[in-house]
Amino acid sequence: MPEDLNRLLRPQSIAVIGGGAWCQQVILQSKRMGYAGQIWPVHPKATEVAGHDAYRRLEDLPTAPDAVFIGINRHATIETVRLLSGMGAGGAVCFASGFSEAAAEDVASSNLQDQLIAAAGDMPILGPNCYGFINALDGALLWPDQHGATPVDKGVAILTQSSNISINLTMQKRALPIAYMVACGNMAQTSQAQIASALIEDPRVTAIGLHIEGFKDIREWEALAQKAHNKSIPLVALKVGASEQAQAATVSHTASLAGSDAGAQALLDRLGIPRLSALPDFLETLKLLHCYGPLPGGNIASISCSGGEASLIADMAIGTGLTFLRLSDDKKARLRDALGPMVALNNPLDYNTYVWRDESAMATAWSGMTGDDIDLTVSIVDYPTTDPTDWTCATRAALKVRAETGAPFAIAATLPELLPEDIAQELMAGGVVPFMGLREALSAIRAAGQIAAPSSLPVLLAGQDRAGQTLSEGDSKMALADCGLCVPQNHTAHGPDEARAAAQAMHGPFAVKGVGLAHKSEHSAVRLGIGAEDVATVAADIGTDQVLVEEMISGTVAELLVGVIRDPAHGYVLTLGAGGVLTEVLRDTVSLLVPADPDDIRTALGKLKIAPLLAGYRGQPAADMDAIMAAVEAVQAYVMQNADTLCEVEINPLLCTPDRAVAVDALIRKA
Repeated sequence: MPEDLNRLLRPQSIAVIGGGAWCQQVILQSKRMGYAGQIWPVHPKATEVAGHDAYRRLEDLPTAPDAVFIGINRHATIETVRLLSGMGAGGAVCFASGFSEAAAEDVASSNLQDQLIAAAGDMPILGPNCYGFINALDGALLWPDQHGATPVDKGVAILTQSSNISINLTMQKRALPIAYMVACGNMAQTSQAQIASALIEDPRVTAIGLHIEGFKDIREWEALAQKAHNKSIPLVALKVGASEQAQAATVSHTASLAGSDAGAQALLDRLGIPRLSALPDFLETLKLLHCYGPLPGGNIASISCSGGEASLIADMAIGTGLTFLRLSDDKKARLRDALGPMVALNNPLDYNTYVWRDESAMATAWSGMTGDDIDLTVSIVDYPTTDPTDWTCATRAALKVRAETGAPFAIAATLPELLPEDIAQELMAGGVVPFMGLREALSAIRAAGQIAAPSSLPVLLAGQDRAGQTLSEGDSKMALADCGLCVPQNHTAHGPDEARAAAQAMHGPFAVKGVGLAHKSEHSAVRLGIGAEDVATVAADIGTDQVLVEEMISGTVAELLVGVIRDPAHGYVLTLGAGGVLTEVLRDTVSLLVPADPDDIRTALGKLKIAPLLAGYRGQPAADMDAIMAAVEAVQAYVMQNADTLCEVEINPLLCTPDRAVAVDALIRKA
């Protein structure tokens, strides 16, 4: 894989191969952006392309170009890439389609992509099936279509796997300075993580937004997250699509509960990268990060001149994790001096309109809602679409607050269209975040407070994808017990007579279970509280050739599910949740990646809806958390020892008592 992308992304010379409309656009767009470097069209017949003298052959160029746009068919692209690599070119954008993305229609496509990679050698290539990139810092771009980018001195970088989405994002009217826009295409050779890693090297980049369809190399993403953290460059993601889980033979509850997206979310959590679900939220988050970087937390203050807006933002913040802190006595004193006795002092604050048009008084009042305990203060201002001049006082007051206090401050319009772009740009220039949309603002604030240091533990990569066989419950428990899991005393019996003998060797009451059924409760094959004298009769009635007879566990505080499934794209997904027969009804789960840090496991358990039961609900005894942690660690140990062959493992339920955690049902599927 190529390591140095700087020459390609920050070129001093550009070559454009081909003479069609796409290639002409690359040249015209470069000129419009004020690109100061050399532009060399290459065409076998034309004497000029888009006003530039054309070269007949690559060999005729003055020197090896730094960046090349290849706008010819896929077969000719391969030979051209080979020639450029031999010349020592800095890199190329392969515009042609018909490579791996067309494999379903053309079996030769994947072979062509392999040939392209081989032809490139150590020379970086973007694509194929790729629009290329825009460098708005230097006016350099290999981009064959319209775009809305404008020259900037610093700004955010955005990487997408969709050329169409990248075009649309450049057209944003949200005052977001975009320094780089990169369409990654097929990523045949150069990956999204590698490109982002190169962009982090540019000190003019303030944050990076990643539109991700899938993760190719987890180790590259781990390296990117660590590098970004070390350089204090925040990363945010808009993750779409779903990885192909190994769920063709879904046996466990875990597989259905974790879903195809749980691994992706767990990986982003592990990398410390917050995830957005919509493009507007994505852009507003990048805007906030450009201004202030990550927020320390989610303590916010809101001010507005309407009680309706105050209650609106309060209601919209429910479930976001954001907190409106109670006003301190000091803040109340400052606000009372600024607003007088007629205003009820709360957070969110409705300051009415007593000080409207007096920008100094407005700034004084708004400053009273800032402080070291507030991560971001938001003033809700909707500029009218008719004549916004009477709202200039609000703009100046916000800029005054930022200049005089240095506190993180934002203006938020309840609707995106109620904050004009020119006003947003003025606010941005003064260090005030102009949020377009209240919902988008809350999403951005939440995401900016979730950026964290990546885990130092490498993800356990998924083993080879092979068909699995399901072990019996007894064998599954034995294998997990060897790794330290606590299981009840049990015995697998063939027929009623052996079941009776097994019961006589243990202490009742007993659980009697049919062997060989994936979901035993659905077949009435689990009988609980059975006395020794009835074990044989129950074993005969269950109807399976074998039964498992085991001692019952008493004193249960809560039932947990602990499961792991193999996810080819993300490693092994560890799911913790409410267990028992209602597992899939409650759907109370959290997911991590193996190996999970003990602190992260405890935090995850604390996020469950049944966490109060584990802690001792309404005077009831608490579960033994150390025993629960030991059970989870035992499962992780088994997974790590069997990663090459494991498909899935599940304990459901793990019975949690005040003094132990016992796995009364277990399942393992492995090659």
